[in-house]
Amino acid sequence: MSQGLAGVRKAARENKEMKFTALLHHLTVDLLRESFYSLKRKAAPGVDGVTWQEYENGLEDRLIDLHGRVHRGSYRAKPSRRVYIEKADGRQRPLAIPALEDKLVQQAVVMILNHSSWALYYRLAQI
Repeated sequence: MSQGLAGVRKAARENKEMKFTALLHHLTVDLLRESFYSLKRKAAPGVDGVTWQEYENGLEDRLIDLHGRVHRGSYRAKPSRRVYIEKADGRQRPLAIPALEDKLVQQAVVMILNHSSWALYYRLAQI
């Protein structure tokens, strides 16, 4: 956990009324790297056809580029591919298959939000 995210968690814990309005600066290259390594290595390729192993080649350059696009506002998620999975009762359940880079950004955002809202969840659990 980065020092900045630890500070977010501490602030949320200490000030129950605090509202977080700017968390994007916590999305760093280090957090993107941590998010990448938390993804499943053996997962099927995303809609873009890129596997975890392929993305790992030149990872640092890719993460720096992704970080820049996110912060410039030029990052755009690719449309997910929709497939249907057969359920036990014969019905089908829709499943979206995103691009690997989209999963990476989603994971990083989840990590940031989990730290900012952890104290809220903790307080609710104590009621």
